[in-house]
Amino acid sequence: MFKKVIISTKKSIKFTVLFIISLFLIIGAIAFLYKPTYSVFMNGEQVGYTENKVELQHKINNYIENGEEGSKNIAFIQVNELPSYKLCLLKKNVVANDDEIFEKVKQQGIAYYRYYAVLDNQEEKAYMSSFEEAEQVVNGLKEKNSSNLEKISIIEKYEQNIQDLITSEQAISKLYQEPPKEVTTVAKKEVAKYDTKGNVNTSLTTSGGKANIGISLIRPVSGTITSRFGVRSNIRKSAHTGLDIATSSGTPIVAAASGTVTFSGYKGSYGNMIVITHANGIQTYYGHCSKLYVAAGTQVSQGQTIAAVGSTGNSTGPHLHLEVRVNGVAYNPQNYVY
Repeated sequence: MFKKVIISTKKSIKFTVLFIISLFLIIGAIAFLYKPTYSVFMNGEQVGYTENKVELQHKINNYIENGEEGSKNIAFIQVNELPSYKLCLLKKNVVANDDEIFEKVKQQGIAYYRYYAVLDNQEEKAYMSSFEEAEQVVNGLKEKNSSNLEKISIIEKYEQNIQDLITSEQAISKLYQEPPKEVTTVAKKEVAKYDTKGNVNTSLTTSGGKANIGISLIRPVSGTITSRFGVRSNIRKSAHTGLDIATSSGTPIVAAASGTVTFSGYKGSYGNMIVITHANGIQTYYGHCSKLYVAAGTQVSQGQTIAAVGSTGNSTGPHLHLEVRVNGVAYNPQNYVY
């Protein structure tokens, strides 16, 4: 009986050794014939392969942020559909096509150019391609109207084509000859700040090209910016009052600053939304959430999880719509986060 147990044990060991050897041979064969890579998809369709998704996505993100090398006056590139990646094994004789994938991204990219509008009492009077040119116009008006009361301001704006917008020298000259009736000076650069009606508020002081809102904000989520502040598109009637950050559905959203939740629920095109009221009349909006974890009246701390990313309301995919409002006026979130 004892001998039978020994023979059985030896057979088991022999089988185990053979299994391990076979497993190593199979893994070796796979490693020899195949390589780990990523299938790349856009709009649900496979467009190729990449061996380094981090490097490819970094190249795409740089293109979105800065445009092509040598591009002038581009504020950013809007890309509505970013690639998604799926790990797979690919035969070693199949070549990755990062350049072709990048070209497909560029084909759907929409370039937005930065320009500046000179406003008199919130009415746009002239358009310049640089802040320096806009400032020259303001200084010219200031010399002629130093005693008037209403402010003249400069706002930063974005459009796909600004060539037809830029005010001609003749029109600027006419503006000097027929200046606004009530004008004062602009001491510092103002950033674009739209309310829900498209009006501009210039009441806050600025520092380093942005309004000083008096509190520090952190990023509610990490992700890719897919739609900027002030941009117009076919899915909304007016300029975008916030910033869209794309990331996977269910990603935790944290409070950008401490405060009181003053709204938590469904709000039209915003979908499931949370509004947090902070100090100095500042509010932050978090739209299109899949889940809401805090109720109205709740005190939250900076960095506390308040919701999850989703695609509720007027949305084309999972992302966070973030707004920063001061006394009801929307400010560009990128001046404070991201």
